[in-house]
Amino acid sequence: MTTLIRCAWSGADPLYVKYHDEEWGVPLKGDDSALFERICLEGAQAGLSWITILRKRENYRAAFDGFDPAVVARYDEAKVAELLANPGIVRNRLKIASTINNAQKFLEVQREFGSFSDYLWGYVDGQPIHNHWQSLSEIPAETDLSKRISKDLLKRGFKFVGSTICYAMMQATGLVNDHTVDCFRHAEIAQMG
Repeated sequence: MTTLIRCAWSGADPLYVKYHDEEWGVPLKGDDSALFERICLEGAQAGLSWITILRKRENYRAAFDGFDPAVVARYDEAKVAELLANPGIVRNRLKIASTINNAQKFLEVQREFGSFSDYLWGYVDGQPIHNHWQSLSEIPAETDLSKRISKDLLKRGFKFVGSTICYAMMQATGLVNDHTVDCFRHAEIAQMG
């Protein structure tokens, strides 16, 4: 029996392995709701481990109305109080406020570009960047491109979108293929275009 080689970060947690094997690095185009979710979750993860957020993901989806930006953009103080009392999510007032703010800014980007997907994928001319990292230690926390995206999102009024968060989002949504070359997903993701 052949053992699949995975990126070293995926570890042994079944939830992490599933995320690595099925989602991380898959080009996510044309689904603005899914892209909004990724921005929100990456921001929520700031200062925490990604597995913490993955374990709370379904709670986040329920608490934030399936990450529908049009709904989240209209949240009021009563909804904020409800979210702050929700033990299923990270109860950080700044992160909750940023999610609401980012929903409003997300809608502005959609109006300007037709979709957030078009905006984001425009940075890579619609084609993923396929890196060829040999080991986890080679993978950067940020790049010049993530700095550019971060700078533009911040200029547009987004919060919790620093260059490291933007790079994590780029990895999660497949703008970059950062699976190490020995990982079975590297070649599979490369075939996706």
